[in-house]
Amino acid sequence: MIAQAKGQHIRVSPTKVRKVIDLIRGKDVVTSKAILSQVPKGIAGRVHKILDSAVSNAKQKGLEENQLFISKITADQGPSWKRYRSAPFGRALVILKRTTHLTLELDLITK
Repeated sequence: MIAQAKGQHIRVSPTKVRKVIDLIRGKDVVTSKAILSQVPKGIAGRVHKILDSAVSNAKQKGLEENQLFISKITADQGPSWKRYRSAPFGRALVILKRTTHLTLELDLITK
């Protein structure tokens, strides 16, 4: 691992995030940015922002963007917000608003 970036408490469920990150897992940074700019999902912008943060962390170590690829990217479940909704016969239903912890790691491309 050369550089890492994390996004925590992202207000989208992990299953929705995993659909986007599966598209860029294992690809180089330049290709991943191009893919994320074309994906019609709301979370793609947040993933792009975390990717930019990881690239910036790698540049602090003297590396260039075209030397890096995404070695590991995971979307783990964070804490769920609990909300209540009224139901028939005086009951209440629990609505879980799920959050995500996103971790992205970059590594050098070996040729």
